[in-house]
Amino acid sequence: VSYIGQDCREIPEHLGRDCGHFAKRLDLSFNLLRSLEGLSAFRSLEELILDNNLLGDDLVLPGLPQLHTLTLNKNQITDLERLLDHLAEVTPALEYLSLLGNVACPNELVSLEKDEEDYKRYRCFVLHKLPNLKFLDAQKVTRQEREEALVRGAFMKVVKPKASSGDFAASASPEMHHYTPLPSASRELTSHRGVLGKCRYVYYGKNSEGNRFIRDDQL
Repeated sequence: VSYIGQDCREIPEHLGRDCGHFAKRLDLSFNLLRSLEGLSAFRSLEELILDNNLLGDDLVLPGLPQLHTLTLNKNQITDLERLLDHLAEVTPALEYLSLLGNVACPNELVSLEKDEEDYKRYRCFVLHKLPNLKFLDAQKVTRQEREEALVRGAFMKVVKPKASSGDFAASASPEMHHYTPLPSASRELTSHRGVLGKCRYVYYGKNSEGNRFIRDDQL
């Protein structure tokens, strides 16, 4: 059953009533869906295509025990772990999943700041949560990936720090834009007092690995 590019904001009731009892494949791509209410009428689905909609982190699927293919490309999903936990519960037979074009899938389609290593970590974490997948984002899952997910997948979740409201208010304050290297009392040449300060920026060294090439005789 195909219902593509109809600008619908919800699954039409007549679609489930007329086709739900026999449909094995349902394509709802290029619509304006924010909810999948009404999908429960399609209990025998094996393939579900939901590309290019407006589905977000509040996505809820009914139990679809026979579903083996799900594509959610180009939606508004950001919380990867929540989605994977939900899919593990309601789609136990899932073998093919594609999330390209969502913030939850870190690659250059979403942000130029993402690189190949970000995407590898993402794949490892997805396979840890959904170990029965055979294809992820149109790429076949390799045995090496499956083995790595078994050992390291649980540690591949990326957690981004959130600024507190207090920090945000302080950074927005006009007084905070006048920076000096050190407090005025410690800038005198004759002053040798130590200074303890709080750094505004944090460097994680993601792209700097030069130190590993320095030999002992160069230190």
